[in-house]
Amino acid sequence: MSRAEFADSISALRAEHADLQEQLADPELHSNPARAKKVNRRYAELSQIVAADDRVAALENDLAAARELAGEDEMFAEEAESLEQQLEEQTERLRRLLIPRDPDDGRDVIMEIKGGEGGEESALFAADLLRMYTHYAEQRGWKIELLDKTESDLGGYKNVQIAVKSSSNEPADGVWAALKYEGGVHRVQRVPATESQGRIHTSTTGVLVFPEVDEPEEVQIDQNDLKIDVYRSSGPGGQSVNTTDSAVRITHVPTGIVVSMQNEKSQIQNRAAAMRVLQARLLARQQEELAAAEADARASQIRSMDRSERIRTYNFPENRIADHRTGYKSYNLDQVMDGALGPVIESAILADEEARLAKLGEAD
Repeated sequence: MSRAEFADSISALRAEHADLQEQLADPELHSNPARAKKVNRRYAELSQIVAADDRVAALENDLAAARELAGEDEMFAEEAESLEQQLEEQTERLRRLLIPRDPDDGRDVIMEIKGGEGGEESALFAADLLRMYTHYAEQRGWKIELLDKTESDLGGYKNVQIAVKSSSNEPADGVWAALKYEGGVHRVQRVPATESQGRIHTSTTGVLVFPEVDEPEEVQIDQNDLKIDVYRSSGPGGQSVNTTDSAVRITHVPTGIVVSMQNEKSQIQNRAAAMRVLQARLLARQQEELAAAEADARASQIRSMDRSERIRTYNFPENRIADHRTGYKSYNLDQVMDGALGPVIESAILADEEARLAKLGEAD
């Protein structure tokens, strides 16, 4: 495969790259931070492609020159062999960069971790997953913001919602690019803290991940479509933890989506957080409807739209973690729970890329 085979695509992307460069030089763009962030994100993505294409073009020229001189000097013949290998590697890298990216890869995310089957043990594992994602985010230089939590009697979480943010404009470094594969059912096998006879139990915890809305106008919400209730916050066991009606529940009537927030003492703050989560859920709903209409695109992704899918098993007695979508398996569960989640996520990213490459091959 040579660079010439995707020259038309590269030419169009280079033109877009030049146009974005002009936009970034315009001071007016930066008066709209959300728009500037989106342009910067796309520019960073295309800059990688342009740099890779330049590298391939330079290697092709060097290889042609080395081959021409190889008949006169054996050293050039050896150099030609080395250049051929480099060219093959760089061309493959360029081809992978040309795989259509998820346009949301650079977005921040809102993540919800919910207790499932297993009662208190499931809630305790939800707390363990929150800790795992927090440590992973710290390693990536991301920031975690707690939006809401409902604690269980033993200190776990029946439900906890967080926002995860990155300061990078590189799509590959985006939070959604990595955490979108975490949505689904996480199964845990271990001896619960509540088990007196040392028997291993199997419990499940659900994880939902939504790309966060960059600009409010991305998701149009008619205030007349909202039903807003206020009530008093409650803690473990249902006891009231506030003397005012600060908790907020927003129902989006057309879709039936319900978002509740009680983490803040201010009703205004809880309402703002609830609207933020509602926007993310509505954006995800729009995207899921689009993906359902585009069967080929949906089939090329490892990330499933089915939130009831069991994606991973955490087996504590064997210190084993297994991803059921990619076949990844490792016996370092203790390290993964401390945030060493990178290889697990990378297996999903690589599997997704391979599927997308296969689709490109079919198109060719």
